[in-house]
Amino acid sequence: MPGARQAGADHRVDLLQGAAQLFAALIADMDRALTDIQFETYIFDFTASGASVAHALARAARRGVRVHLVVDGVGTGRLPQDWADRLAGAGVQVRVYSPLGPLGLLLPRRWRRLHRKLCVVDGRVLYCGGINVLDDFYDPNHGWLAAPRLDFAVRVQGTLVDYASNVMERLWWRMQAVHDASQRRLDLALADLRAAAAVQRHPRRSGAAERGTVYAAFLLRDNLSHRTRIERAYRRAIARAREEIVIANAYFVPGAKLRRALVLAAQRGVRVHLLLQGRYEYFMQYHAARPVYGQLLAAGVHIHEYEPSFLHAKVAVIDADGDRPWATVGSSNLDPLSLLLAREANVMVRDAGFARQLRARLVQAMQGGSGPIDAQQYAQRPWRERVLDRVAFALMRAALWVTGNRY
Repeated sequence: MPGARQAGADHRVDLLQGAAQLFAALIADMDRALTDIQFETYIFDFTASGASVAHALARAARRGVRVHLVVDGVGTGRLPQDWADRLAGAGVQVRVYSPLGPLGLLLPRRWRRLHRKLCVVDGRVLYCGGINVLDDFYDPNHGWLAAPRLDFAVRVQGTLVDYASNVMERLWWRMQAVHDASQRRLDLALADLRAAAAVQRHPRRSGAAERGTVYAAFLLRDNLSHRTRIERAYRRAIARAREEIVIANAYFVPGAKLRRALVLAAQRGVRVHLLLQGRYEYFMQYHAARPVYGQLLAAGVHIHEYEPSFLHAKVAVIDADGDRPWATVGSSNLDPLSLLLAREANVMVRDAGFARQLRARLVQAMQGGSGPIDAQQYAQRPWRERVLDRVAFALMRAALWVTGNRY
């Protein structure tokens, strides 16, 4: 990827599956924090194990660690008052990204959400993935789950942590400036922005990071200078695939270019396996995904729907056993909300050991409760399902038209 700060071969990357593994590692690092914690998430839910993350943030702030927490105005909204008071009392600084206001999502500009899940501790370790602060066995809309949600994150050490930290710092101070301006504190806001610029030129450090020899890059998606970076990384990797492509994605509605890349890969003999959502979660995401199945199945793509619980992963592995393995773990779905509207972040890894480990987890998920989609059965699905699928797909395209995007 362009830009020396975004990529390098001096990284250690650890794969984490589910909130249980992520929270244990994250809390251990936050409890060792000396200077600062930067935290961004779409959903911050305080049920069950989610509360343990909040407690760790509060403990760090009470020790004098600078703690910045950003949550999304749709995914999280306003924090419960008791937790807002508890975090504020400990010294945790909280900002809500793009609060909805009285008109809510009726304004298309409010559809641009903060969907990335990031944490940087002391400028030395980065967490990135698809996992919200949300217990593995709990869903805010569906209640308690019989099996844990399937999702992944990575813990990264190396040069890209600086870049991720600076990206998060810039967002924080832009939000802070808007907040201060609304409070008529423009002079203080400008002073804070100058201080933030100095911090970005001289990142904080609390000791040397433990480094490895893994090549990793930090991929952003925003509406300014990184509009198509994550999708282009997917398309390039798919175009270079020689043996196998394995993608697990929760909300899968790829655009024409991405669909064509997968079709061409399958037609040239690459084994293409997609692990997709098999349980009904949201009308739009569930039904809008199915109209694209036909073209992919006809090309020889294997589609598996995950059924034991909700699939929330946004990961991929290409040629894990080849000489150019490629893998990605992050927050970006392969749908228009992620690829055209939301702020997203993925980590891309080129390492055989990491790629094989992630592939093994996905194969296990496909073999342990995922139903393969049969092309003939798909073509003969009930007319009511086909109508709902087409309605959802048309609504999604209409929504994109309103935003001025084409997909």
